[in-house]
Amino acid sequence: MKSQALQQLQLEADLREAIKNQEFQLYYQPIIDLKTNQIAGFEALVRWISPQRGFVSPGEFIPVSEESGLIIPLGEWILLEGCRQLAIWHQKYCQNPPFMLSINLSTRQFSQVNLIECVDQILTETGVDRNCIKLEITESAIMDDVDEAIALLEQLKSLGIKLSMDDFGTGYSSLSYLHRFPIDTLKVDQSFVRRMDDSQQNTEIVKTIIMLGHNLNMDIVAEGIEAEGNVQTLKNLNCEYGQGYFFSKPLPVTALEDLLNRTLYQS
Repeated sequence: MKSQALQQLQLEADLREAIKNQEFQLYYQPIIDLKTNQIAGFEALVRWISPQRGFVSPGEFIPVSEESGLIIPLGEWILLEGCRQLAIWHQKYCQNPPFMLSINLSTRQFSQVNLIECVDQILTETGVDRNCIKLEITESAIMDDVDEAIALLEQLKSLGIKLSMDDFGTGYSSLSYLHRFPIDTLKVDQSFVRRMDDSQQNTEIVKTIIMLGHNLNMDIVAEGIEAEGNVQTLKNLNCEYGQGYFFSKPLPVTALEDLLNRTLYQS
């Protein structure tokens, strides 16, 4: 236990230095329009390449950043860098509709006192099309105090951005409140999507989530698509968007632009 505690302390210290030295990169996973099979947008995912540690798994450093509060400055950097990059892509690729960018908002960030001011400042500073930024919030982040969460979500919406509920259906009962949340998108958790081919029951769960979202005027993104059968099932269920390794793994900017240049202008 002492050894583990010392390792955690060292990781936190290294993480603090990494934020100061900007050792992070954003990777972008394409989100596909399942009707047109075209790239509709991306999800921004942070990666840490440490000079000492090498590649550090997000599963290792994200929990430490949450516990230590370092997710606040890290999250601000992710939002700033993501908005800056999307503004560049909007100028470089004149898509209609323009690309969307989804950025995760952690539970700790959601309780950040100056969150609204911080988001507004970054949106203004980067000049990005606000309507193309979508913040993803997990069910767990908004279920502790529903009324307070709704008020904060409405403040975020007033900035002109979109909101998504991530990992929907993974254990937090928000069904009775869902119609009150000013949410634009439901993301179906990958644990359901990946098991659709295994049983009809899992397909029915996904079908129910999609129908629920549509009845509340939300669009749907299915995560974790790894097989062509998943794609066809989701199309049959009228799911609008999908992402997963079947289409593309998360890519750094250069590799993603290579992908865009190969796919956008195919005749």
